Amino acid sequence: MAVRRALHFVFKVGDRAQTAKFYRDVLGMKVLRHEEFEEGCKATCNGPYDGKWSKTMVGFGPEDDHFVTELTYNYGVGEYQLGNDFLGLTLQSSQAVSNAKHQGWPLTKVGEALYLTHAPGGYPFYLMDEEQPPNDPVQKVCLAVSDLQRSTHYWATLLGMKVMERNEEKKTVLMGFADTQCKLELHDIGGAVDHGTAFGRMAFSCPREQLPDLEALMKRENQKILTPLVSLDTPGKATVEVVILADPDGHEICFVGDEAFRQLSKLDPKGNDLLDKAMAEDKSNEWFAKHNRQKAAA
Repeated sequence: MAVRRALHFVFKVGDRAQTAKFYRDVLGMKVLRHEEFEEGCKATCNGPYDGKWSKTMVGFGPEDDHFVTELTYNYGVGEYQLGNDFLGLTLQSSQAVSNAKHQGWPLTKVGEALYLTHAPGGYPFYLMDEEQPPNDPVQKVCLAVSDLQRSTHYWATLLGMKVMERNEEKKTVLMGFADTQCKLELHDIGGAVDHGTAFGRMAFSCPREQLPDLEALMKRENQKILTPLVSLDTPGKATVEVVILADPDGHEICFVGDEAFRQLSKLDPKGNDLLDKAMAEDKSNEWFAKHNRQKAAA
């Protein structure tokens, strides 16, 4: 399954300006592309919302060989309820640690050369105080599971990930499709996984021809398919095909056809300006204030 690759994790954001500050000024990521949509995604990429929304991809380098984050912003939603499902994204960058200290962004030392911080909305990020590697600084995404053996079977046997490390004491399993990619860490929390309304989604690519077989496998195994194979359009860009799955704990997983996705995800040199323009033109905060109302809390 080495031809499969980890792409990104999707975060819902309520405060786009503060979120942009965190990713650009603290972590040191770049805006890779920004897209605006007038109505909700057919594959619920922006969550269960029908209105206007935006997608901003940020990372340390091109999506072809970097694991990035997808920031989805629903214009009418100001905040989301966190669950216990997302346990952290770990990246290696002493520069990010330095940036956080310089910006006054809260940091908590949790280990040898390891700091915990939080993105707006409360999402935990772990910063390794080590020189940024020449390849991708993003090391792993950690998700909570209720039954480690069951989840390992799902991700390894059904989705084809390779188990790279087991820690019986910490009740974790580290896995991935390749050593050079961002890893997935599963952590058994010994109880139910609550996704709240802030639930995210992890995306992977595979050759387009594998998508129908993947969907058929999940049907045979009686696993949950949230969105059967569907085509998604982005104005002015490539159309991609996706299948959206859910693992035994309800973590959403998107598999997208690699060939079209590489076209869709090409670096847009105007991405940063498009985000700034969209934020400047977003008068939703002023509208809600003028009408003495608050944005919805999902």
